[in-house]
Amino acid sequence: MTGLLRTEGLSRHWGAFVANSDISLSFAPGARHALIGPNGAGKTTFINLLAGALAPTSGRIWLGGQDITRLPQHARVRLGMTRTFQINTLFPGLTVLESVVLAVAERTGAARVWSRTVASQRALVDEAMAVLASLRLDGEADVETRRLPYGRQRLLEIALALATRPSILLLDEPAAGIPSAESAELFEVIAALPREITIVFIEHDMDLVFRFAERITVLVGGKVLTEGTPAEIAADPRVKEVYLGESAHA
Repeated sequence: MTGLLRTEGLSRHWGAFVANSDISLSFAPGARHALIGPNGAGKTTFINLLAGALAPTSGRIWLGGQDITRLPQHARVRLGMTRTFQINTLFPGLTVLESVVLAVAERTGAARVWSRTVASQRALVDEAMAVLASLRLDGEADVETRRLPYGRQRLLEIALALATRPSILLLDEPAAGIPSAESAELFEVIAALPREITIVFIEHDMDLVFRFAERITVLVGGKVLTEGTPAEIAADPRVKEVYLGESAHA
């Protein structure tokens, strides 16, 4: 099994409770790969294992040719893997631009240089504005985060992730809590990100999954039920029975 990011026999147990069991997956460079499944299928646990928020009970995680199974989260970010959360974690009192400038400064090390203010470093501001422009947020650069509509706040969270210059972006339900019209717009922006960024995302809205994913993995009971193209997943009777039949358009 080859890929930019891959897992081998990845499992996570809490006592007798098995959240993930023997998951072996591979994500190709530039992939748009969705993880779907019923509530409690282990999707977020799997993302947490990839990101380093949880340590596996057993199994391995490889990024390129490097075993990152025991690396902490910050070390994985430095290697190019960044994630977002179901509930955003932003600074409500900062403007959109200030938030992204701080993220760029943290990546470059400028945040640790006290002799100059961050605002005085033009290169940081220019890079932050370029990130905002890529997500169509540059027109709101001077808006306080707390004043952004929720859907735009989700985009800002992705902007903070992009400021780390990731090669892999892990998105945990990026459209959660967003009206359907806004969620489609959000996914259009995500889909337009450069192919240098591999995107692995959890999403419950099957319309969005089948519209934007190029490959889909179905998790059920912490295990991989199947994986394939959107057409293959839509036609799979097992997927229809355990998930799509009751949740495809929920």
